[in-house]
Amino acid sequence: MKKLMALLCASVLFFLTSCSQPEEIIMEGTPESPEEETVFRMYYPTEVVTLNYLTTNTYNETYISANTIDCLVDYDCYGNVMPGLAESWSHNADQTEWTFHIRQGVSWVDYQGNLYDEVVADDWVAAAEYVNNAKHESDIQYMYVSGSVVHNAQAYYDYTAWRSSSKNPKGEKPDSNAPERETMAEVLPEEIGVKALDDYTLVYTLDQPCPFFLSVLSYPSYMPVSRRFLEETGDMFGRDHKNILYNGAFILSEWQPQEMQILTKNPSYWDAEHVYIDRVQREYNFDAYAVQGDMFLDNKIDYAQISFDQLDDWMNNPETRMLVHPNKPDNSYSFFYTFNFDPQFDEVYEPENWKIAVNNENFRHALVSAVNKEALLYLYNPYHYQSLLNDTITPKDFTFAAGLDYTQYPALKDVVSNYSPEQAKAYRDAAVPELEQAGASLPIKVLMPYNPSVLNWEAECNLVREELEETLGKDFIEIIVEPGPETGFLASVRRSGKYAFMKCNWGADYADPLTYTESFKAGNDYIFWDQSEDPKTQKLFQAWQAKVKEAAAVYDDAQKRYTLFSEAERMLIDHAIASPFSIEPEGHVISKLNPFESEHASIGIVMQRLKYCKVGETSFSMEEYEQAYQKWEQERKENLKS
Repeated sequence: MKKLMALLCASVLFFLTSCSQPEEIIMEGTPESPEEETVFRMYYPTEVVTLNYLTTNTYNETYISANTIDCLVDYDCYGNVMPGLAESWSHNADQTEWTFHIRQGVSWVDYQGNLYDEVVADDWVAAAEYVNNAKHESDIQYMYVSGSVVHNAQAYYDYTAWRSSSKNPKGEKPDSNAPERETMAEVLPEEIGVKALDDYTLVYTLDQPCPFFLSVLSYPSYMPVSRRFLEETGDMFGRDHKNILYNGAFILSEWQPQEMQILTKNPSYWDAEHVYIDRVQREYNFDAYAVQGDMFLDNKIDYAQISFDQLDDWMNNPETRMLVHPNKPDNSYSFFYTFNFDPQFDEVYEPENWKIAVNNENFRHALVSAVNKEALLYLYNPYHYQSLLNDTITPKDFTFAAGLDYTQYPALKDVVSNYSPEQAKAYRDAAVPELEQAGASLPIKVLMPYNPSVLNWEAECNLVREELEETLGKDFIEIIVEPGPETGFLASVRRSGKYAFMKCNWGADYADPLTYTESFKAGNDYIFWDQSEDPKTQKLFQAWQAKVKEAAAVYDDAQKRYTLFSEAERMLIDHAIASPFSIEPEGHVISKLNPFESEHASIGIVMQRLKYCKVGETSFSMEEYEQAYQKWEQERKENLKS
């Protein structure tokens, strides 16, 4: 199942991707902290909707679960998998059966730190049964079938959905995903491929080989839950901090909605020696984005995000510019420009004419070669725009194999941003006679919609229009920039095929190149190239699809697997099916946390954790951040090689 990602909205996201160690601080409305306590203080602008981590994957909620519930595996600061609640693991020859040996003596505690029970293998079995029961309406059930495909997980979900819609004994709202069948074979929860052989041995059975299975285990849907506590709390599970158990680095000891959240160090934590923050004080402030910078200067908080409209003021002030630095790059999202091969837009935009144009490779190359990506990224980050640039669809530092970053495999190693006005004109000149011979009328109308609620997207589209029309000429193309709806944009525009050329994005579900092939596969609702009737486009699609299938079948040779996937990705770039653009614009912060001390992984909830983080005296400057970043990158490369 695809993971459908929201489009860029950097003005709304409140990412805490860095870490540090706080000093003694008193937050208004809380008791005075003892001098020996290390406290980290911050504002949050949006309240948690639910603490039921088995049903939600939104940042607001996962910030809490990431720091209070541990997973089977952990990560170090370079992205290496480490033992977590599983001390060790193994798999069978074809990687369809994964066995985890659970760490003994780990405790579940309540919000006051009182011991409740021991963490055992059945806690993951209970979680799988809960998440895959359709009546719980989990938004993260797809992780049991996205890439990894846990045996019978979807079958059990479909069966429970059918029961609620067909038999409907309690008058519940029918599930829209329930199969439309009169009868359906019963699937029992114990038939899901998650088994506890004993208290400390857990086995996952998959329907297909999955060399990246460890990377899915850091999503909330794979977090454990006490079956006994789940039965005791019933529908109250996750309603508040008293109806949750904790086994992670912190406990949500206090929660007053729209007032404060207090996370205290878990006194029973199995790895307490690596938790350097004693208390995390989060104060609710609806105007957090507007006031948090000043509150940091007043020493009332230790972390603040600097919005784009404030950044120039901070950077132009000699006293404050020394505090501002970028967030650590978020390599879990990839943005790329692409074409729609099956246009469903109105006749006024000439969809049939567009079909002729989009199936011409020289035409596609002309457009992507005329877009200056660095100029576009300057709109989002004028002080660090080059760090956002993607030369490949799969971002660098996302995943690695055999000690080598995926983007450095031979097929992708020499790919660079292809902005070249001269080359774009050459492609245009080659395309014109081909288009005329195919029956196209010039200029080609190019519908480029945008979501008006997304910061800077309109300005980006207008800049693209200027670049394309100035380089290629208005007698060749006519770029039509139009706003789409603020709500339901994806459904009404991209998924409906009502665009010609547009920026799209994809977020990784797991740490493997396979995840970045999803938006180009048959049946996708991104570019629809599998539906093209053009023989050349169909031949290219079939060749790409075959290469992806060949790569996905390799599970016992990571180097060969990544080599094949890189060759498939190079096909998309060389034939201008998609034009890589950027990672998620990371924004700027002032923070007493060192972002390179924290756990690192571009999947799941890993980057939200405060474990390993220490609070410093002040914030990095741009220069200090860059030095630390370069040092970390070099250390990471050396670490991966070894």
